[in-house]
Amino acid sequence: MSLAAETAAGTAHSVTAAAKINLTLRVTGRRADGYHLLDSLVVFTELGDRLDVRLPAAGETELSLSVEGPFAAQLNGEANNLVLHAARRMAEDAGVAPRAAFTLTKALPAASGIGGGSADAAAALHLLNRLWGLAYSLDALQALALPLGADIPVCLLTQPAMMRGIGEDLAAVDHLPPFALLLANPGAAVSTAEIFATRQGAYATPSPLPSALGDLDSLIDWLAQEANDLEDPARRLCPAVGEVLETLGRTAGCRLARMSGSGATCFGIYATPAEAETAAEAVARAYPAWWVAASRCRGA
Repeated sequence: MSLAAETAAGTAHSVTAAAKINLTLRVTGRRADGYHLLDSLVVFTELGDRLDVRLPAAGETELSLSVEGPFAAQLNGEANNLVLHAARRMAEDAGVAPRAAFTLTKALPAASGIGGGSADAAAALHLLNRLWGLAYSLDALQALALPLGADIPVCLLTQPAMMRGIGEDLAAVDHLPPFALLLANPGAAVSTAEIFATRQGAYATPSPLPSALGDLDSLIDWLAQEANDLEDPARRLCPAVGEVLETLGRTAGCRLARMSGSGATCFGIYATPAEAETAAEAVARAYPAWWVAASRCRGA
């Protein structure tokens, strides 16, 4: 995760936990322990939750998390949030006291296929590495994070990457052309476990990512050969996903519409931020109850 946007004042630090987008998501197998094997091209947007941390003052709880922002209500029942899990795991591994006061400004819808909780946990690990004066490398942070969630290692990276295995096999991708994204979520809840259970058919054999993708046309051509293998089961379980995809696909300038992760957030790819913004305005007018946001793609 890039900390370029971080601000610091004494022992207080903050960072944006960027939204993760699966441009592709192929299910390639299943291990004996039940974990599915994936092959996914992952990118990150400039949108995200904000996580602040400071050392607790005298008399305060040693480890705490307060949640605010437009989607705070979705997490009010999660006292044991992934941020706190990550903090406890890091403290135990490092042999330090888990002393941190977090404030999470929840700007992304929860459980929506864009890595909100995983990105928040990754942000917590990066911030605690600084707050507690530790010296974990990125590799060490990723190894620490994997048991907490398959998406956390790539969210620690926060740059385009191919993610394989159960999330532990990562290869940075530095040759994507620039593009913009429009994200839309209908507000419908979907269960990742149910979607995997509903998936049918043989496991996928993905096409290797080309070593040269000089322009957006080349990227779109390759993406069109691939898919999100969870999209069809998500459509069956949550018909609103299909409506979102069809709506995005009809917007001017949309080069590809697809679901991210296990949904229900879907995305459209556009050549320019202006096209994505114009499409976002049109979709938001037509569907005011949806969460709709346009963003550049980080690192592309």
